Amino acid sequence: MKNLLLWMLAGLMMTACTSQPKSQKKESPKKVLVLYFSVTNTTKQLAEYIQQKTNADIEAIEAVNPYPTDFEGTAARWQEELKANTLPEIKPLKANFDDYDIIFLGYPIWGDRYPLTIKTLIKTGALNGKVVVPFATSGSSSVKQSVVELKKDVPTIQVADAFCVRSALMDKLPIFVDRELISLGLIEGENEVLADFSEMREPTAEEIALFEQSFADYPRMNGTKAASVASRTTSRGTDYKFIGENNGAKMEIYVTKEKGDTAPYFTAVDR
Repeated sequence: MKNLLLWMLAGLMMTACTSQPKSQKKESPKKVLVLYFSVTNTTKQLAEYIQQKTNADIEAIEAVNPYPTDFEGTAARWQEELKANTLPEIKPLKANFDDYDIIFLGYPIWGDRYPLTIKTLIKTGALNGKVVVPFATSGSSSVKQSVVELKKDVPTIQVADAFCVRSALMDKLPIFVDRELISLGLIEGENEVLADFSEMREPTAEEIALFEQSFADYPRMNGTKAASVASRTTSRGTDYKFIGENNGAKMEIYVTKEKGDTAPYFTAVDR
């Protein structure tokens, strides 16, 4: 799907380079909308960065009854809505979805899923037949499960590769987001070709220490042990893929150690 937008843009270029009768109009460029839901403004920050880099239109999805901005309050309300099988009402959107070909859809990850406000949006049919690029923010979870849910809820959409940025790493948006936008053909640039991870092996004592240091300020990962590890070298440093275990549950944990005297940080957890 990463080649989907490149294919679409290439089609436009071919049309523009073909001689046409003077009376025939050239096709307009594909229009892009950045649509997002944010409670604590973290997803808003990511959405605005994408909008600035791509010069797209942007609009927020807003609940009629706003969610609490504290984690406990938001989690409690979300659990009540799930239990009651109710969807929150959202404010009318100004965007005319017929005007857009590509929609960046942003949301925070709640329990490995997207918020119910996104389900409310889906019920309107606004996303039907669109090319959708999901993007998300989270404390640790990846975006994968929410994409599975999105494809199930809207079978007619074409989903490009999604990406997620941890809320603790918002100062590193150029590292994580520019690569995705270049791959989608929406901004100019050249991405580094990353090597495959090595074969999984037993971690060294140094790697175990690095693993534990990467989530030292994230208590939810306390007690997670590194069972095995793979690595690869990049121009910025070293990426690690750990298999972690916690109370019998296994997960993939991705950690980056940049060059120089910098602390390692984890980028995502796939459960």
